Amino acid sequence: MCGRYVLKATLPDIARMLGMEADLALEPSYNIAPTRAVPVCRSEQAGQKELLLMHWGLIPHWAKQRDSNYRMINARAETVAEKPAFRSPFRHRRCLIPGDGYYEWKSMQGRKQPYYFSRKDDQPFCFAGLWDRWQPPEGAPVESCTIITTGADAFAAEFHHRMPVILSENDYARWLDPRISHAAQIVPLLRPFASEAMRVYPVSTLVNNARVDEARCITPLVDPA
Repeated sequence: MCGRYVLKATLPDIARMLGMEADLALEPSYNIAPTRAVPVCRSEQAGQKELLLMHWGLIPHWAKQRDSNYRMINARAETVAEKPAFRSPFRHRRCLIPGDGYYEWKSMQGRKQPYYFSRKDDQPFCFAGLWDRWQPPEGAPVESCTIITTGADAFAAEFHHRMPVILSENDYARWLDPRISHAAQIVPLLRPFASEAMRVYPVSTLVNNARVDEARCITPLVDPA
């Protein structure tokens, strides 16, 4: 799964990665938790990309009310094309969610030790995501997003049986393309990122507290490989 992640890249770096211009107030965040407003890149029908903030925890457009039953932070790649909450966004409202890394926990001697996953080259990347727009009975619409997960590869399986889908930059355009709506054309993109390009190391239990958001969260307890 993916329940906490990091985005420390600057806006120019993110815009460069996405191949677009962006104007969004961003501060580095080292412990992004569900329900936070997170930056999301989407493409409209005209093909114009935009970067904006969305609520992390998808609320389907058909939800009758905004409650905990509709705060879905992850969607499974294996069923994303069929599940009622995700099938329409999967066809028409796919997005990229920028990040620098994510956390996973491993049970060790009766406690849970957090680990930080990132690229070996320390470059930002994008999770495969979906978004939706929910209109409450009163007030402004709420746009929300979810991160897609897949089965863990050998590199990540030691820590959890699921892992977030990190897309290759070569696949960004295809994932965002609003003209593509058939599952057969995009499901193959939902695979583990190249393990040889990733690294993982243990970090402080500071990250266990979602209110702690500082660089110390990703400081390694041992020298990363």
